[in-house]
Amino acid sequence: MELNVKTLEGKDAGKVSLSDAIFGLEPREDILARVIRWQLAKKQQGTHQAKGRADVARTGAKMYKQKGTGRARHHSARAPQFRGGGKAHGPVARSHEHDLPKKVRALGLRHALSAKIKAEDVIVLDNLVAADAKTKALAGAFETLGLTNALFIGGAELDSNFKLAAQNIPNIDVLPVQGINVYDILRRGKLVLSKAAVEALEERFK
Repeated sequence: MELNVKTLEGKDAGKVSLSDAIFGLEPREDILARVIRWQLAKKQQGTHQAKGRADVARTGAKMYKQKGTGRARHHSARAPQFRGGGKAHGPVARSHEHDLPKKVRALGLRHALSAKIKAEDVIVLDNLVAADAKTKALAGAFETLGLTNALFIGGAELDSNFKLAAQNIPNIDVLPVQGINVYDILRRGKLVLSKAAVEALEERFK
């Protein structure tokens, strides 16, 4: 599979060959859903905490005598049914992480890349380098390329000018190739790969 390579100015810069083993799969939604669920679960802080009956500051004395009042039998005012009592089965601080096999995660990334190729939402640029860290100049270049919602994947080292200029543009994300992930690929409209990123991905899944 071949794609045209462009420069940031929108000019042609040759072609690049893409491996069918990475970019030519038939996307499976179930695998993509599993990987995204795993990613989002890892991101959850899990710091939510409600006070149970052991945590509220109320007396533990019996509310009134057991017999003779004509009312229900109660003990502590900390019980959940009383105003000011503890929360029954409330959230507790915990980790939301769960396991997902490494091979499924790797397969999910290949399916995400293939899904973008199938939707014709992949652009390959010769390099992601900006002469100056000027957001206005870079935003103009993106407008020329028709990029309003995109994820840019560079090589192992990102150009500092490009990264600084892009970080203030809404709906634009820039990541080095080692940070590429399924969730970020699918949450943005276009996937923009540098030639260095394509080579690194080919090497990674070789």
